[in-house]
Amino acid sequence: MKKIGITLLTAFFGGAVAIGGYKLIENNNTEKMSIEDKQKVYFTNNPLNVSSAGDVDFVQAAAAVTPAVVHIQTTYGGSSRQQRGGGGVDPFEDMFRDFFGSPRGNTQRAPAMASGSGVIVSDDGYIVTNNHVVEDASKIEVILPDNRSFQAKVIGRDPNTDLALLKVNATKLPVVKLGNSDNVQVGEWVLAVGYPLTLNTTVTAGIVSAKGRAIGILGQPEQDDYYGNRNQPRVNSAIESFIQTDAAINRGNSGGALVNTRGELVGINAAIASQTGYYAGYGFAIPVNLAKKIMDDFIKYGAVRRGFVGVTFQELNSSIAKELGVSEISGLYVNTVVEGSGAAAAGIKKGDVITKVDGARIMSSSDLQERVARLRPGDKVQLSFNRDGKERTVSVTLKGEDDVKIAGNNNSSAEELYNQLGASFAPVSTAQKQRYKINSGVVVTEARDGGLFSNFGIEKGTIITSINNKPINKVDDIDNALSASSNNMIRINGISADGSRIMMSFPVAQ
Repeated sequence: MKKIGITLLTAFFGGAVAIGGYKLIENNNTEKMSIEDKQKVYFTNNPLNVSSAGDVDFVQAAAAVTPAVVHIQTTYGGSSRQQRGGGGVDPFEDMFRDFFGSPRGNTQRAPAMASGSGVIVSDDGYIVTNNHVVEDASKIEVILPDNRSFQAKVIGRDPNTDLALLKVNATKLPVVKLGNSDNVQVGEWVLAVGYPLTLNTTVTAGIVSAKGRAIGILGQPEQDDYYGNRNQPRVNSAIESFIQTDAAINRGNSGGALVNTRGELVGINAAIASQTGYYAGYGFAIPVNLAKKIMDDFIKYGAVRRGFVGVTFQELNSSIAKELGVSEISGLYVNTVVEGSGAAAAGIKKGDVITKVDGARIMSSSDLQERVARLRPGDKVQLSFNRDGKERTVSVTLKGEDDVKIAGNNNSSAEELYNQLGASFAPVSTAQKQRYKINSGVVVTEARDGGLFSNFGIEKGTIITSINNKPINKVDDIDNALSASSNNMIRINGISADGSRIMMSFPVAQ
């Protein structure tokens, strides 16, 4: 009997030591944990019991989420915030300023104030919101639904995804559980939770009306005069693959939660389609699977680490496929492959049509960009592509932006030309060469509003046959022709979209 007692005492003592040691190690490692790991620990101790079965009822989901959706109030002191483009009108003023209640786009007298929403994703104070909610703010205040208030610091901001991660000095906060945006289905019920129109916590319901939407509101290059005021052109590397919903959202909802009927976060509300800045039927949210990666990068590295495939491409449809002379009417037609990139090493070539990423069918550019945006340099992605009527699959190792630039030994790229000229390009097809009796040329696939080409009347569909008297057949030829100019002038010969011949000259930044 005495031996049994000693054995039990020893077992209890050993268990206590083990638990104490575990807790010590756990506390030391907490700060190094990813947001998702923090959530696993939190919801193991605080299980989320929300039922989505039976009749449509959002009561449980709303009750689980609203305590952890916060009101963010920002102050902009000292300097005035000038209009984008050196005094020009921001083309997205309605979408950003009116919807989000942000001073973005207008000159403001100090102190200026704005507000938005945010979502608590860990009980030790990490909060995800939109970049434009806190961009340039001198003071950020976070107010919880129970009226507690905290000063927040910015852990990281990423304009390319319009995401930001904040931190407040607090513990045992309520948390919204991260869901899986890949599993979101069109037609599924969702809730939008936030602080619209300066109202307190507001919940609206709707369905997912589309996925993978790219609406062109991120990464817009600042517009300068024709001679340029920047030392280097800005690269447009924005990632847009929004979840579209008809849940009612308005100004102030920015950074708030889009959740499913199980109370799981599937998106961060980011924009609306509206001419007035008020709800007009459709809203757009950043997928939470992308947000997870961005948040973890901020915590681990202090900045977003992006991997690049190393190709430029254009989306295919029936008309573009006919112009290019390819049989596929969906997928991404490879215009150029960056020398030294992962795509080049994997054997992808100009003219290939990328059809799948990690086995998932590609219907638009956002399908590839959002998937790759979740990965880092050194990660691998499986790409399937068609060449000569046969589908092939290769493993592409992503490289960092600096690695690609060094390996490619180029001073410019398709993205840089897009920002410098406000246009993107693709090779002309054999049929177009025969139709217009030309030996060279690239076609303008996009002319951005407010860009250099658009300002001088060069429209989408225009064929550029030569620049500064140099024949143009590919993007690299454009870069070389611009570099050869000694007086900051560009002389273009080509064929307009209506088939007439054009010759024009205008200044361009070098």
